[in-house]
Amino acid sequence: MLKPDWLRVKAPQRERIGAVADLLLDLKLNTVCQEASCPNIGECFAGGTATFLIMGPGCTRACPYCDIDFDKSVRDLDPSEPIRLGEAVARLGLRHVVITSVNRDDLSDGGARQFVACIEAVRRRSPHTTIELLIPDFCGNWEALAAVMAGAPDVLNHNIETVPRLYRSVRPQGIYERSLELLDRVRKGWPRTYSKSGLMVGLGERDGEVLDVLADLRRHQVDIVTIGQYLSPGPRHLAVQRFPTPEQFDAYRRHGEGELGFLQVVSSPLTRSSYHAGEVQRLMREHPR
Repeated sequence: MLKPDWLRVKAPQRERIGAVADLLLDLKLNTVCQEASCPNIGECFAGGTATFLIMGPGCTRACPYCDIDFDKSVRDLDPSEPIRLGEAVARLGLRHVVITSVNRDDLSDGGARQFVACIEAVRRRSPHTTIELLIPDFCGNWEALAAVMAGAPDVLNHNIETVPRLYRSVRPQGIYERSLELLDRVRKGWPRTYSKSGLMVGLGERDGEVLDVLADLRRHQVDIVTIGQYLSPGPRHLAVQRFPTPEQFDAYRRHGEGELGFLQVVSSPLTRSSYHAGEVQRLMREHPR
């Protein structure tokens, strides 16, 4: 399917992204911006922000929508990675940082301790920086979740990704109900942390199914939702089935914020999980906990 005009993004210019890219190369850090071929890389790198991808770049799951490389081999964690990440946050002067990871199903805790080490490293170097984690489902290991939450992230994000009907084809190693349970446990167990989730559209879901997912997320007291257009990374990945219009994305937002009562719904064709994530600081001021 040909991309509509509203999805055409200019290729990022080297001078706009160079400083951040050079820093990441120098510190041997990965970003989801680069590994997942995010269409907003030019805008975000030019603004001095990045979503750090830890424990990668290879992922132990092979989701057919994702451009991150599959690697099921057992790999040791790098103890210097949190230190280098903390250095990058300090050198970039970030006010808000997003830390995500590949799935590491080869590890007994799914990498929970590495998330905590990264939180600690960032807070040592940048104590006023707010921290958002975008975590996997840890295969339902709730002790691993508790270990992560003991690090007290300001925002905990776990993406629902798609509607239940499409899980088998889109997210074959994920379980819709398990992701909802994770979000529910975060909200009930750590009520001061802001919870967040996101989903892609364009994979064959119906608008009514999107609204049903939003209702499920709100029923589990999720605070923030992101909704964006799925863009196929290449011929080996799932094909795009539809392109909802910008007006439809706005309708999702209005329904989520107006009728369901989310604190924020970020919904547009180019929205991604961490797009404009720093806006959460405004929400934290307006809705303190």
